[in-house]
Amino acid sequence: MSIFKRLRDLTMSNINAMIDKAEDPIKMTDQYIRDMQEDLEDAEKAVAAQIAIEKKFKALYEEQEALVAKRTQQAHTAAQAQNVELARRALEEKKAAEAKMAEYKANYDQNKAAADNLRKKLEEMRKHLTEMKNKRETLVARYNAAKAQTEINKAMTGFGSDTAAQGLKRMEEKMMQMEARAEASNEMAAKGADLDEEFEKLGKDKEVEDELAALMKQYENKE
Repeated sequence: MSIFKRLRDLTMSNINAMIDKAEDPIKMTDQYIRDMQEDLEDAEKAVAAQIAIEKKFKALYEEQEALVAKRTQQAHTAAQAQNVELARRALEEKKAAEAKMAEYKANYDQNKAAADNLRKKLEEMRKHLTEMKNKRETLVARYNAAKAQTEINKAMTGFGSDTAAQGLKRMEEKMMQMEARAEASNEMAAKGADLDEEFEKLGKDKEVEDELAALMKQYENKE
């Protein structure tokens, strides 16, 4: 599997679609982030390896380039000294170095282009990972808000239900019955008190009448 396959496949729209189907969007998003982080680490290793190859061919190319310049100078020095054989050898090695330099230059250019392409894709992966992390924060906020709203709606479901209304009505009726019994009890208590007072008054009236009769009897014989 290519280390950049997930970069091609997991576009933001695909992630959104998968999140919609997930039972727990937060956990699923965290898993996507972990997967992308692992892919990014693999990509960084691949880019580092490609850069190492690029630098290797660059060093080889520069080494042969320096050797060409050196053998060219040496050929001129030998020619000035009229040393034909030495000048010939310098030119032969110069030619061989030029061939190697051209080969290394071609390999360097090729590997540099590959490394530059990988660097670009690596930056794209980092950008996608950053976007995904930012999206997670927004998703967490939305998820928590939706969860809280659901809990509130669930808690308020019974507030206006018929069951609650009927229960309240029964409590009101029960309270009215208790109040009626209390009022009746007060009336009975009041009637009982009036009756006792009447008998007490009746007793007092009899005492007065008896005393009055006795008093009047005392004066009957004196007339």
